[in-house]
Amino acid sequence: MKPTDLLGLLQEIHRDKLALYRRHEHVARLVASYEFNNAYQYVIGREAVHLTWLRTALEGAGGTPDESGPSPDLPGRVKTAAEATALLVADVNASADFLTRWRPRVETVTHARHRTMLDVVLGETEEQQRFFQLAVEGRADLLGRRPEYAGTGGGVGPDRWVG
Repeated sequence: MKPTDLLGLLQEIHRDKLALYRRHEHVARLVASYEFNNAYQYVIGREAVHLTWLRTALEGAGGTPDESGPSPDLPGRVKTAAEATALLVADVNASADFLTRWRPRVETVTHARHRTMLDVVLGETEEQQRFFQLAVEGRADLLGRRPEYAGTGGGVGPDRWVG
């Protein structure tokens, strides 16, 4: 793979991962379920790391990341469980689309360090997709199990995570 091809690939995957990150930030503000919100916080934290890796790779290849992508087109609030589930299903599908689009392209990367980094990004995106699918199924143990005596206080408070 030529350096210019690698640079273009890094710019594109950065743009796509940034769009997912922004979507997840927005959805995290809408999801009131304590367990599901915690899963989003975990995903957002990992995606922030992915974006840092991608920025560093881009800069090392002589490029600059485009941080100007559009904001997600999502509701300002969620009123029903069905609306929350629809957001989770959309995240399952968005992760699947990302993986389908990027797996074949990442396989063409010959730069060992960047290929390894991209493989980790894809692997963790697959894990995130699994979290969203488990949430759609109503599983509350996405990040582990809480002791029976430990409650959540009724869900996520109004002043939860802010980006």
